[in-house]
Amino acid sequence: MRELDYRPNLVARSMRTRRTGRLAVVMPPMTFSPSRMLAGAAAAAHEAGYAVEVVSLQGGAEARTERVLELADSGQVEGILALVPFRPEIEERLPTGAAVVVSADFDDSMRGIGELTDASPVAELIEHLAGLGHRRFLHVAGDQQFASARARKDAYLRAVERLGLESVGVADGDWSGESGVTAIHELDAGRLATAVIAANDVVAAGVIRGAHDRGLDVPGDLSVTGWDNNDICRYLPRGQAPEQSRNPVNTVIWRESVAPPLAMQPPPTS
Repeated sequence: MRELDYRPNLVARSMRTRRTGRLAVVMPPMTFSPSRMLAGAAAAAHEAGYAVEVVSLQGGAEARTERVLELADSGQVEGILALVPFRPEIEERLPTGAAVVVSADFDDSMRGIGELTDASPVAELIEHLAGLGHRRFLHVAGDQQFASARARKDAYLRAVERLGLESVGVADGDWSGESGVTAIHELDAGRLATAVIAANDVVAAGVIRGAHDRGLDVPGDLSVTGWDNNDICRYLPRGQAPEQSRNPVNTVIWRESVAPPLAMQPPPTS
């Protein structure tokens, strides 16, 4: 067998065992890269002895529902994880050939909804920064087509008002680092914020770059917070990694881009 480089015929094996060892992840035409999510799904499947295939389906909920029903009944896969919504009646029509799990966390364009839009940590960020002495804030928002971006903007505005703080504005962003750079470049020199709440970590990286361009020290002149714990944070000033937890979904991680305003810091000792 080794000399002939023999490998079992998987099609023949599946006919005998009636198992394919394959799982499908159904996704819409994507508005962003879900690579980290897919990597997690593939790792979990591999650990259980399965291979994963990604299926991108065009059309609305009705067309997707019919296509998934066909796939579930085809015998090609043993399970389907759907990251897009379907018609409610799909539950009544599911065949017994494959397990189907439909996530309730994404809309038709795979933008987070439901629990994924929880923006309560924004208030925690602002409260902590206010406790450090910050009084003037800026929010660099994400793409407002995303419910999560709208929720974070609303949470920012509510927290600033509730705590009696000053907002120098909400800068329109699109989740990109460039939007963070632009927001800092366009700030009035006479009315600079001392703390920035960025919509995500990529935007926060752009904010830090924009601050550097303007000769501002982070965190001396400007404290910056992000969102997502993106890998980019490995290459930015950071604190200790948090302990992994399943609950809650969002956990604040304080890094070295946050400090009291320069006026509040003690003078250097001689």
